[in-house]
Amino acid sequence: ALEPMGVPTGDEGPNPELVDFTRRFWVSAVLSIPLLLITMGPMLGLPFRDWLGEHPAAWIELALATPVVLWAAIPFFHRGWESIVNRSPNMWTLISIGVGTAYVYSVVATLFPDIFPHQFRGHGGTVPVYFEAAAVIVALVFLGQVLELKARERTGSAIRALLDLAPKTARRIGADGSETDVPLEEVQAGERLRVRPGDSVPVDGTVLEGRSSVDESMLSGEPVPVEKTQGDFVTGGTLNKNGTLVMRAEKVGADTMLSRIVEMVAKAQRSRAPIQGLADRVSYYFVPTVVLVAIVAFIVWAIYGPQPSMVFAIVSAVSVLIIACPCALGLATPMSIMTATGRGAQAGVLIKEAEALERFSKVDTLIVDKTGTLTEGKPKLTDVVGFDGFDEAELLGLAASLEKGSEHPLAEAIVDGARERGATVEDAADFEAVTGKGVTGTVKGRAVSLGNQALMDDLGIGLEVAKERADALRSDGKTVMFVAADGRLAGFVAVADPIKATTVEAIRALHDSGLRIIMATGDNERTAKAVAAKLGIDEVRADMLPESKKALIDELHAKGADRLYPIFGTLLSPMIAAAAMSLSSVSVIGNALRLRSLKL
Repeated sequence: ALEPMGVPTGDEGPNPELVDFTRRFWVSAVLSIPLLLITMGPMLGLPFRDWLGEHPAAWIELALATPVVLWAAIPFFHRGWESIVNRSPNMWTLISIGVGTAYVYSVVATLFPDIFPHQFRGHGGTVPVYFEAAAVIVALVFLGQVLELKARERTGSAIRALLDLAPKTARRIGADGSETDVPLEEVQAGERLRVRPGDSVPVDGTVLEGRSSVDESMLSGEPVPVEKTQGDFVTGGTLNKNGTLVMRAEKVGADTMLSRIVEMVAKAQRSRAPIQGLADRVSYYFVPTVVLVAIVAFIVWAIYGPQPSMVFAIVSAVSVLIIACPCALGLATPMSIMTATGRGAQAGVLIKEAEALERFSKVDTLIVDKTGTLTEGKPKLTDVVGFDGFDEAELLGLAASLEKGSEHPLAEAIVDGARERGATVEDAADFEAVTGKGVTGTVKGRAVSLGNQALMDDLGIGLEVAKERADALRSDGKTVMFVAADGRLAGFVAVADPIKATTVEAIRALHDSGLRIIMATGDNERTAKAVAAKLGIDEVRADMLPESKKALIDELHAKGADRLYPIFGTLLSPMIAAAAMSLSSVSVIGNALRLRSLKL
């Protein structure tokens, strides 16, 4: 097929193929318009042909069509010839044959009208020609190619913006401890690098020193920064939030995760949907079938047609080839895919591969996270309840001090709420995040823990005294986090995350489309069900850890092997990897780029 090559992934100039095809399209279009007016004018009541006369009109058609066919359409003929040489006939084979045959026949009819029988000649002795068909076909095909290339160009722009997430320089630490800023391309594996607060991680590697929160939303879609400390892996292009890290570079250049993402999207632009394979298989048989029909028409008219039978035979064969010129079949599928991917790029959607577009129509179930997907992801502190002699100020001070170093939205809500209420916020030591459960640390020499019931169960702390009041808040859609100090329950804090203004309408539209919606969240069941009841969610799975979210996908696959389950929002990579399809919402801090990655 005549297919644009490659996707720009760096700071490149205009795509030369797009520039060339655009030029060829405009030449073809400008010359085809007067051709149509001359040939189709009489049918529309336009007197152009009468003004010109039949003979001048034919010569003008020849003059207008010649540059289109002999210059603009050269790429078509090259590809058509290659398909014949490679014995792989396709749509471009027929387009080349149809355009070429129409033009050659029309030239002969214009230059030598006397060789045609009188039945073929019209007023003034001229023979009807197909110049406008040849020129218009070329113009339409180039229109499709230009649209396709522009769609790729738009996606390429999004890819270039993604590449811009990587810093241009890295701060390298020498063997003597000196530090210098070097271009990113000079960084070698094994070198030590310093990543300061607010800087992007330059390459993939392992943390050697320091502790910080790293925003990895450009990879996972998870808006909550991830705590990184010695021994943890960090990815190039992610954003270091609040601490200084010393890391060892392990993957650089094309081996980094960011480079592989860019390559993935570039390959998507060159990938083919299953329906394209079907179109190619149809073309493989369609092309020789058309040629065979043309040959049969020629033979039948040559043997049984009126005299001069050879002329009738040639005209019949040419007519078959022109009529069969497969513009729609050859262009519909690639144009649809490229237009969809291009429009997606404009809207901030990067599609991993063309097959996703086709399979997406079969989706019947959506699994959504709660925080940041259905809700705004900006919770506010609403309640502070102390037990066992802890008053509100003391309890809130312990909770906020522990959460001060965290970038989690719930942590920010507690810290902000504490400051608004005048609580004293100290620095915590020995901070540790327990995945899916909460955090622990030391505040003013006291062992403090904050988290959900699972964390309290792990610590052996009973919650009977708080259960009734906590359940009441959960039933109102609030998230409750328990606080323990020195091995005993100190109380709990509650936060509320408002539902997005657009969520209700979005859920209604998804239901109207026939989709079933499941909310999978790590939040408490009462809180989750309260939110789900307000939105009309079909099913709720609460208190879920990352591994249980993956198990949910496996369970759904087992119930319906042909179903596809896309994942929306802030879900983790094991779940995304298990799903047949997924959508991950990504916010890139400090960059105007908004991306969503469609995974298949």
